[in-house]
Amino acid sequence: MPPIATIASKVEFSVLLAAITIAGGLYGFVEMAEIARDAEPHGFDSAILLAFRQPGDPSVPIGPLWLPEAVRDMTALGSASVLIFVTAATIFYLLLTGRRAAALFVLVSVAGGQLLSSLLKLGVDRPRPELVPHLADVYTLSFPSGHAMLSAVTYLTLGALAARVAPNRAAGIYLLLLAVLATFLVGASRVYLGVHWPSDVLAGWCAGAAWAMACWLVAQWVLSRRQAAPYPQSGSL
Repeated sequence: MPPIATIASKVEFSVLLAAITIAGGLYGFVEMAEIARDAEPHGFDSAILLAFRQPGDPSVPIGPLWLPEAVRDMTALGSASVLIFVTAATIFYLLLTGRRAAALFVLVSVAGGQLLSSLLKLGVDRPRPELVPHLADVYTLSFPSGHAMLSAVTYLTLGALAARVAPNRAAGIYLLLLAVLATFLVGASRVYLGVHWPSDVLAGWCAGAAWAMACWLVAQWVLSRRQAAPYPQSGSL
């Protein structure tokens, strides 16, 4: 069994990393919000959107003919229906295996992220980009990207939960990287399809990561209190 000091140092490092992520996410979101409030699109927003289109013809995306359809498949990973399905399936599995606290953690994190995303969209009334034609149907406001934010909340939450029960450190790192990759692909797909400014996606990633890490910190605090209780309680993470 590793020394208590070693375990404590690992926990403290994780908490410090989560705190840095939260602080960085909040700072990044505020910076992107300032860009979103500008009357004219920021230079880097326009440059990146146009970089995904053929020079001289912004209606044609770059890449082979099959790429737009593949990107639409990627963006579906961040759609409400897919995220609800993944979240519900995970919660039911956790309940069936007696992990009630973990199920509650996933529910609060994802549902809270959805509510926060809706509120943030009302805070910045930014229209969708009109610089390039949209390659997917959209109906809501642009800032922040709901797909980017909710995929960050959902996949990072599930990745952190899965990494906790991984059989070894390498497997845990792999699961976390997989969660980050899924989050990245969803956000990048929104820019490729022309339905979000890059700053919308960056803001969604920042807010989503900050919320997911904040929920993880709360869960760690609750878990530490449960472990310090005189009698162990069932349903742990």
